[in-house]
Amino acid sequence: MALQYSPKNNPRVIIIQKLYGKFFNKDESLTFPKHRFKKFIKDVVNGTVERDEVINEEIKNHLNSDLNMKNLNKVFQVIIKSAIFEFLYKPKTSINIIIKEYLNASNFFIDESQTKYLNALLDKISKKIRFSDG
Repeated sequence: MALQYSPKNNPRVIIIQKLYGKFFNKDESLTFPKHRFKKFIKDVVNGTVERDEVINEEIKNHLNSDLNMKNLNKVFQVIIKSAIFEFLYKPKTSINIIIKEYLNASNFFIDESQTKYLNALLDKISKKIRFSDG
């Protein structure tokens, strides 16, 4: 059986929560509690916020024919953005790990039928981003 983390120990759950707050609740300050993955969490959150335009460009380039981000669930938007950040700027982390971790984290926010859709989207984006350099 897969190990189930509590949401507060899952770094990607924290990333999703922080980005959701920043993008949709316009949280002024981002604070990062003590966590063994604090540096990683901070990197991804700050990087996703700082590179929002680049990420939106990737979304436009790779997903425009499939979906309109504005029509997507807000949690989806955050997950897609942070995953794209990792695909682009965390090349040492394998695509499969990034996708698996975000799918695990997404279980705290969306139901299972949506997770399958999210999986398909992340898979499609990852292939276009990581292999378009080749």
